[in-house]
Amino acid sequence: STIVVLENVQETVKDYVLIMLVENISGLSEGDGDFNVEMIPEIHAAVVTFTGNTGEFAKKLNQNPRAKRQNITARCLELTKSVRAENIPPDTPSDYITIYFENKKNGGAQVVDVQQLPDEDAAIITFSDHKGNA
Repeated sequence: STIVVLENVQETVKDYVLIMLVENISGLSEGDGDFNVEMIPEIHAAVVTFTGNTGEFAKKLNQNPRAKRQNITARCLELTKSVRAENIPPDTPSDYITIYFENKKNGGAQVVDVQQLPDEDAAIITFSDHKGNA
């Protein structure tokens, strides 16, 4: 997998600290575009997206003493056929959402289901194939 989820990332951990940790463990460089880190503080996690092969990154991070001290664990992100889209007005027709995601400019994948979450201004879009939500 080229996407690794870091779990148990406390709110006090800054993104630049995680970037340095990933660089130290992987030997890659965020500045060179080898990966990027997206913090998800609501669930105490971060997502590391590598542009190439991750090698044994998750295994190496889980064995790293500094990561262990901070209780940070890594796991490869499993493939999914669904994505959550946010900032969707509650009155948006589901057909519009389907057509939007099936448009070639927006991925061009076949949508099989749209579950709207109007109270959250969001929707869960399910594709026929996991490659559609890349």
